[in-house]
Amino acid sequence: MFHVFQELAEFEKLADQVMNTAEGLRRDGFEEPHPLFRCLVAEAEDEKKREEGPRLVGYALSHYIYSTWKGRSLYLEDLYVMPQYRGKGIGSKLLTATAELCLSLGCPRLQLSVLDWNQPAISFYQSCGGRNMSDEEGWRMIRFLPDDLRRMISKSAERPGDPGLA
Repeated sequence: MFHVFQELAEFEKLADQVMNTAEGLRRDGFEEPHPLFRCLVAEAEDEKKREEGPRLVGYALSHYIYSTWKGRSLYLEDLYVMPQYRGKGIGSKLLTATAELCLSLGCPRLQLSVLDWNQPAISFYQSCGGRNMSDEEGWRMIRFLPDDLRRMISKSAERPGDPGLA
């Protein structure tokens, strides 16, 4: 299964950023007492692979996020369909199943990020009713990486007299 996660990273031109492992995914999604994510999969049975069973051809991985205004929501981290299986409705079925999961969990919204150069994905999400929050409300996604976090902590430690958190 891990190979499809790597395929997505390569498609997004971010393969050098993959730090997780198959073991990490197994632990975090399937062995934890409270799984950190949910993963829906699409399988296809190829003629030549029939004796081996169904083949994983796509997935939708999601997890909870929290909003002080809306409460818990679902974040769609990845929606991926292998290139040779695109255009067959698999992505639509995975997105619809994720929407059903979102509502069944009592989440008032499904949120995701998409790379600005991935126009096919942007068009797909918008055709399904997705709203571009960068355009509508001006939200921008901000990310802190480990070096950024360490730098922030180091700078904070250098400033005497900052109030503590309770």
